[in-house]
Amino acid sequence: MSSTATATRPRGGHGPTRALRTGRQERVRRWRASWRRRETRAAYGFISPWIVGFVLLTAGPMLASLVLSFTDYDGIGATRGVGMENYRQLFEDPQVASSLLNTLAFTVLRVPLLMALSLALAMLLNRVGRASGFFRTVFYLPVMTPKVAVGILFLLLFNGNVGLVNKVLGGFGIPGPSWTTDGNWVKPGLVLTTLWSLGATVVIYLAALRNVPEDLYEAAELDGAGRWTAFRHVTLPQMSGALFFTLVVNTIYSLQTFDEAYTAFFGTANAQTYSHEAALFYVVYLFQQAFQFMHLGYASAMSWLLFAVILVITLIQARVSRRFVYYEGDTR
Repeated sequence: MSSTATATRPRGGHGPTRALRTGRQERVRRWRASWRRRETRAAYGFISPWIVGFVLLTAGPMLASLVLSFTDYDGIGATRGVGMENYRQLFEDPQVASSLLNTLAFTVLRVPLLMALSLALAMLLNRVGRASGFFRTVFYLPVMTPKVAVGILFLLLFNGNVGLVNKVLGGFGIPGPSWTTDGNWVKPGLVLTTLWSLGATVVIYLAALRNVPEDLYEAAELDGAGRWTAFRHVTLPQMSGALFFTLVVNTIYSLQTFDEAYTAFFGTANAQTYSHEAALFYVVYLFQQAFQFMHLGYASAMSWLLFAVILVITLIQARVSRRFVYYEGDTR
């Protein structure tokens, strides 16, 4: 009797148990897959406003401008295809070259000066202690100032006759230049004016400085390093990621400069008294072609040329940064 029962029983006695375990694992797998699908749908639901906004306000207009760049369109009449004519005209229009050179010169002047001044202010704030929160807010508040107001501020501060800057220089016996009429001083004056909004870069640098480990400074001091050596070999490498980020962002911003220059030199009642050529930045000229001369197709081609210029400069910066930018955990 016992031998018969033993013979008919599955070996090891695990048949039903294994089947139950397999069924339970299958149910768990199905539940997890269903949970992941619900989570994915919820994630897409949360980001759907951004997706809709990106498609309608960014990707859509970009594709429309790309199509318009191959047409002759004035915003009112019928659209007429012209092929590559707009792009050929870009290389024949002297104003395109001069405005692009003005923009590049402004960028070369502004970005290094802004980064150096922001770093100096951030290092000062890092030594203030508890009061750094107050000063951080003070430095950041000008960022909220409308760019149109900054353009008007340029006219008030840098007026050659009654401007505050020239009055201060005159107090030291230094004759101030004609910032708004002398083409050699237009871009330096605009650069100094845009430094009004360096607070965002200061805040980024301050956060980067506070993330530098103190033990690195202690080790450098034990090795006999002075302040300059510690700054060069400890501070700069540790915050190189923040420096690279602000370099890229401020370069892109400078290449797209419009508000301050247009307000100061092209949007005033007495705009004809100023030197327009020195302040004719690329986006200003693009705006004129699009909304003053109604050459929307040509302006679209100009916008894609600017996109290409920014892309090339950014790729060069990213390539060069591989030698100088240090990231935590980098084993190079």
